[in-house]
Amino acid sequence: MARLASIKKNELKKRLIEKKKARRDELRAKMKDLKIPVEEKLAIQFELQKLGRRSCPTQYRNRCYLSGRPRGYLRDFALCRNMFRKLASEGKLPGVIKASW
Repeated sequence: MARLASIKKNELKKRLIEKKKARRDELRAKMKDLKIPVEEKLAIQFELQKLGRRSCPTQYRNRCYLSGRPRGYLRDFALCRNMFRKLASEGKLPGVIKASW
């Protein structure tokens, strides 16, 4: 099981991403504008850096909501492969059946 601290840190990142998403999107749109001079683009880049690294969407890590495991994550179920297999075997995931051929 994942450490509780890593789960809490990931939740903090998610809140920061949601909080600063509008400002980050606005600044990134300005950076892509070809009419803006280079000096202004540098100022915009410094503003982006001031938002912080944790507010960047690539910093967020998908984790299993039962165990907190970051690897083997299945997006459709928000579970890691271990918990998915366990719950599917117990019949607790509707519509999931074991494949046989």
